[in-house]
Amino acid sequence: MDTGARPIAPRRFDWLNDEVARWVDDGILTEQTAGTIMRQYVASRTGSLTRVISYLGGAFLGVGLLWLVATNLDELSPLVRFMGIVVVWLAFTAAAETLALSRPLRGAFRGIAAIAFGGVIFQAAQSLQVPAYEPTLVGLWGVGALLYAYASASVAPLVVGIVTTMIWFDWQVVASSESTFAGVFAVLVGGVVATAMAALHDRRRESFGQVWRLAGGVLVLGGLFVAAIPQIGDRDLAWSSTLLAALVIAALLVAVALGRTSGLSRWEVLAAVLIVPIGLALVAWDPHVDDLDTVSGEAWLSAFVSIAVYVLVAGGVAVDGSVRDRTLLVVLATGALVVFTTMQSFAVFAPIMSGATLFLMLGVLLLATGFVFDRARRGVAANLSEALS
Repeated sequence: MDTGARPIAPRRFDWLNDEVARWVDDGILTEQTAGTIMRQYVASRTGSLTRVISYLGGAFLGVGLLWLVATNLDELSPLVRFMGIVVVWLAFTAAAETLALSRPLRGAFRGIAAIAFGGVIFQAAQSLQVPAYEPTLVGLWGVGALLYAYASASVAPLVVGIVTTMIWFDWQVVASSESTFAGVFAVLVGGVVATAMAALHDRRRESFGQVWRLAGGVLVLGGLFVAAIPQIGDRDLAWSSTLLAALVIAALLVAVALGRTSGLSRWEVLAAVLIVPIGLALVAWDPHVDDLDTVSGEAWLSAFVSIAVYVLVAGGVAVDGSVRDRTLLVVLATGALVVFTTMQSFAVFAPIMSGATLFLMLGVLLLATGFVFDRARRGVAANLSEALS
């Protein structure tokens, strides 16, 4: 029999049970009220499993639809192809908004609708003889997905919108400036925009804030990753109207975020802003690594500085994820650091030391840093305890 209880993860259910028991002991709640609260929830992993399966199915189905459009379906006329993808898009949108679906399934349907909208854009462009390899088409797709996400208050279309919008932005900047420097600049500015958006969403739409924060972490770590590559290519910053407009938008969002937020959210925004000039400085620093058999002292120093910066930034992202209890941020930072260190070991350090040696040195450094931080934390906690007693 369905009791109407809301299924939540067992870990969260245990936490709630402990907190309710503590509130009863403190006299905040009565036993009867505590029992009423706990009966509203049930420990279950089914919801998480359903969500994962639904979103994976939606992602595969959405990508399959785009792939189907990309094959051109030469045996059908352009009008039939266009009408077909429009029907699919409208069908999933209508189903998501009108049918009585579970939350995971509704989110998956909205995600499919957002992906299918891209198929509509590209098929319409093909029917109108517009070149398919144009960043503007991806931009239209991203704007449509973002509008749908905010209209439906759904995370799945938001993910599609953020990914496609950032692809359009960086593609547009690089295409208009033909500069790797400008591309790195665009990614880092995108990280600032995403982090500021996360801060602005923390109070009213926490789920949206989580997605924007993860996007900010990906962009910041990705931008620094490219900035630290010795053979990065063109190091001249070529300005474009798109990049200038993005800088203005980023500045406005940062100003609003700093004015309306406080605490950790504000520090996140300030850190994202600080990383932009640091990343640009890494791009501008050319260690002249032309021969992999001979590494200059400057190249060695550049690599060590790059690793130090990346360790600090990735560590900051991991700490942020730990404080906010966001496992994806911690996994992102850890994975990015491993990949970055591997890249540096092959790009610069191969003639000097093996990759294994570099990993051992970095591991010892991180463990030593963690030990120092832990000792400092214990000392601060002890001092606070004495001051309050």
